[in-house]
Amino acid sequence: MRPATLILDDGSHFAGQSFGYERDTTGEVVFNTAMTGYPESLTDPSYAGQILTLTYPLIGNYGVPPTGTDASGLPLFMESDRIHVAALVVADYSTAYSHWNAQESLSEWLKREQVPAITGIDTRRLTRILREHGVMRGRIVIGKTGSHELAVAATIANDTDEETDYGSVNWVERVSCHEVVTYPPLGKKEYRVVLVDCGVKANIIRCLTRRGIEVVRVPWDYDFNHLPFDGLFLANGPGNPDLCESTVANIRKFLGTSPVRPLMGICLGNQLLAKAAGARTYKLKYGHRSHNQPVRQVGTNRCFITSQNHGYAVDTNTLPDDWEPLFVNMNDGSNEGIRHKSHPWMSAQFHPEACSGPVDTEFLFDEFLQLLTTTR
Repeated sequence: MRPATLILDDGSHFAGQSFGYERDTTGEVVFNTAMTGYPESLTDPSYAGQILTLTYPLIGNYGVPPTGTDASGLPLFMESDRIHVAALVVADYSTAYSHWNAQESLSEWLKREQVPAITGIDTRRLTRILREHGVMRGRIVIGKTGSHELAVAATIANDTDEETDYGSVNWVERVSCHEVVTYPPLGKKEYRVVLVDCGVKANIIRCLTRRGIEVVRVPWDYDFNHLPFDGLFLANGPGNPDLCESTVANIRKFLGTSPVRPLMGICLGNQLLAKAAGARTYKLKYGHRSHNQPVRQVGTNRCFITSQNHGYAVDTNTLPDDWEPLFVNMNDGSNEGIRHKSHPWMSAQFHPEACSGPVDTEFLFDEFLQLLTTTR
């Protein structure tokens, strides 16, 4: 392995070795505390533009499953058709792997998709820096070990070019589909739902089609209001929700139509729904990226362990009077979902489809199905 260095905006250096594609890259450095699920995380479009740090120390030991698609065009074992992270950072990459479904090593997959990766660094120290100072930009530099070379690389990492300024790039536009795609239900068709693709994970579509729902996937800025459908679904996605003004405008138009139809949102969908309702969003210090985020359903003692991946949140205090919080994060008190007090509209900041992660909250898809049934 060639030498590789991660350089943060604050000047911190982490020396390691390259085990992915050998090119320099810049991105927002974030961390995920999950113990499993690196194929799903790497192909989650919500990580677009980010250098993903995995805090669990052993990564790669079960290889990578096949990257093909099923008859409907959905990935067999991934969450999208390619890797979306800008780069991967781990403490200890396992060069040997073993799993019944493994087709190749993690290193081979990263190189094939031209994604840099670094191993051998102190991810505990890196995570403590990010928790203390918040997420920041960083740069992975391959093969440069001299002080002058690293100083030049650090200058590049600290530049103000828009391409490397995570919050100013519309990542949703980059990961969304470009045309309308329809996915047939598994079994008898019961309902037709429009899904706004802001970077949707494949398992969200699977959870819908398994429940007899025909999914019409539309681009992030597509005006879906002229289509015939029974309900609306707002998908997850990367980046700053303030840059999705056209999506918010289309959602606001939907909220004003009659008759009222059900709506459900996930992750970025929660933020976009809140903005369409009139609330504001803000950036979290270091985000929620893990499989063990505890959330409580507001007004009850029901708590759930959830899978999450987001860096922005809804400001509950700015919700209009006819909206209310649905879930709250038990760690920091941030919003984890909203709902309308009288209409069939709800959303979750976490991932109830949880691929990968706990499936404790998949019942939300059943509740959405029930809303479709009662409002038809």
